[in-house]
Amino acid sequence: MNTSSRRKTGVVAVALAITAGLAIATPVAASASTTATGAVRSATGETGWLRLGHFSPDTKAVDVRVTALSGGSVVLDLADVAYGDISPYQALGEGKYTITMIPADSDDWSKVAISDTVTISPAKATTVAAYGPTATLQLRAFPDDLTSPSAGNARIRVIQASTLTPAVDVQTSTGLAIAKNARPGSATAYTEVPAGVWNLKLSGAAVSGAADVTVAAGSVNTLFVLDNASGGLTILPILDSAATPVTPVGGVQTGGGWLSTHAPTTTGSLGTVGRHAV
Repeated sequence: MNTSSRRKTGVVAVALAITAGLAIATPVAASASTTATGAVRSATGETGWLRLGHFSPDTKAVDVRVTALSGGSVVLDLADVAYGDISPYQALGEGKYTITMIPADSDDWSKVAISDTVTISPAKATTVAAYGPTATLQLRAFPDDLTSPSAGNARIRVIQASTLTPAVDVQTSTGLAIAKNARPGSATAYTEVPAGVWNLKLSGAAVSGAADVTVAAGSVNTLFVLDNASGGLTILPILDSAATPVTPVGGVQTGGGWLSTHAPTTTGSLGTVGRHAV
């Protein structure tokens, strides 16, 4: 993905967040699993962290621009962000920013598909997700709680971004609830669970799915409920924060899944988004 630095006056809108309940369950063994990848470790001083994800299944790829409301400078550009993509975390100064999306490769920022504002707070991380059908596309900001779990445990939450059903239940193969009646655009609270492989079953109105997810000890993870190519439900696990012996310079282990095996292409920019098949 190409990145650049440009200037543009932002468009003001309102960012929202919503939460739902989460229950503790116990992981069970599995022969194959998906491991949550990519992380931010911490943020300090006047700096906060922002990442962006595209979770609207019938919305084509978009270009994304993040603009500071104070001064109107463009601080981030993302190109060709497609369904299931999530960017690395990017360090941003405290303040308000406009997030604008246009159809990929149009290069006409007057033809806005959607825009919204987000507030970046010192030492806090935020995920902004585009979700819902194209006709009712929404942006929502979710605060990311990167508090470390106790020894041997992980912390998880569920963000519901499926368009196939008005509500989703997520439970283990033994029937223990992870999320219940989760509405589109909602996030559960984080909870601690034993590290290991989780066999998860997803169910909604006339639609279902299953996913095996691995969560590592010391990690903080978000499990996105998405539509898959076969018309069912799936989970995209993304690592929010991971235990490391030494916190990297700048206090961050940035990334979507792509950064677990690749380095960013441009220092100081958002770089390439993590691309995931769904």
